[in-house]
Amino acid sequence: MIKEIIKKIKKKEIKVGVIGLGYVGLPVVLRFANAGFKIIGFDIDKEKVEKVNKGISYITYISSEQIEKFLPKISATTDMKRLKEVDAIIICVPTPLDKHRQPDLKYLEKTSLDISENLRKGHIISLESTTYPGTTREIFYTRFEKKGLKAGRDYFLVYSPERENPGMNPFEGSKIPKVVGGITGNCIKVGVALYSNIIEKVIPVSSTEVAEATKLLENIYRAVNIALVNELKIIFEKMGVNIWEVIEAAKTKPFGFHPFYPGPGLGGHCIPIDPFYLTWKAKEFDFSTRFIELAGEINTSMPYYVVDKTIEILSKRGISIKNGKILLIGIAYKKDVDDVRESPGIKIFKILKEKGFKKVDYYDPYVKEVKKTRQFPHKIKSIPFSISRIKKYNAGIIITDHSNVDYELLSKIIPVIIDTRNVYKKKKKNVFIV
Repeated sequence: MIKEIIKKIKKKEIKVGVIGLGYVGLPVVLRFANAGFKIIGFDIDKEKVEKVNKGISYITYISSEQIEKFLPKISATTDMKRLKEVDAIIICVPTPLDKHRQPDLKYLEKTSLDISENLRKGHIISLESTTYPGTTREIFYTRFEKKGLKAGRDYFLVYSPERENPGMNPFEGSKIPKVVGGITGNCIKVGVALYSNIIEKVIPVSSTEVAEATKLLENIYRAVNIALVNELKIIFEKMGVNIWEVIEAAKTKPFGFHPFYPGPGLGGHCIPIDPFYLTWKAKEFDFSTRFIELAGEINTSMPYYVVDKTIEILSKRGISIKNGKILLIGIAYKKDVDDVRESPGIKIFKILKEKGFKKVDYYDPYVKEVKKTRQFPHKIKSIPFSISRIKKYNAGIIITDHSNVDYELLSKIIPVIIDTRNVYKKKKKNVFIV
């Protein structure tokens, strides 16, 4: 069977299903369509499904033309029974944390159940959602084996962590190497064959656990190093040393150093969340992940630090909390994208409101509206970019350094600007690097 399946993959005679049409799933759909495969996208969000079927994008850096171009090959549905129609199933569902910072696996559990109910011989299943080592085996393999089918013989189960870079052209993602680990050797071979159609370099590893751990290492590495520079920023500020200048100088060393940058806190789905999947799993082995937990504490504290510094700076300028009118400049977690997942901007917005500031708003050219989230239970909207409107605020906090914002103009019309992203390279009397 394996030879026949690999042959069909090479000839692009298989149909691919992608479960989850968000920031990870939609680019995967487009890459497979661009490679010549027929695709069915699956999502519980009816609005996303309808937009895909009409060729309309809902992600800023993916154009509607990029979807519309492939409409003969792409369709979308909320009907999970149609999983029987596809030969390969790629899982790109969310893996958030609950309010206690414990892994919330309900989307993975539901997806495994949906696939199990429609599992058939020849199916290829690849999990891309970030999770702890052992998830693919514990949740998917265990459930599928109860169907009487054998992995590596009757169906093929792999884990291949997503490496999406929000803001990047979805077709450029084909240049990012892809790690693939399987339940068996045959699973790995099939997984490599599948992804080799859309990725220039596929890296096989010995197991799903190794692949799962690879993704966690990538994000823990970033989380710990960002925490380090965030802590150094606070220390160096007390010493009168500019952390940004220090980093620029340090990165001239051609070996042994990789630059990381401080900010108002961590955002996105990966770095603020993924390390805690390992922290949670480590407890099963009676092990404390002290580096991860300390990094989490530092990064989680940064929004509070930004607010405290804002209050301190305004107080010195004679602006009290009860008279403070604050405009957050940017609310997305990253520049030039519309992604607000775990954005520190939302946390800062919430803290400012709780502190009792007279007025708190945000302006973001990419995010017209922030819907209710676990972080913030109220819908908020961006103000329009209007000089007369912006002049009403006595302070602005730069949360996201979008490329299409006129920061020079803002520095002329807002009395006090708190810069958390080092936007202003030249010193200005009313700009404070925090």
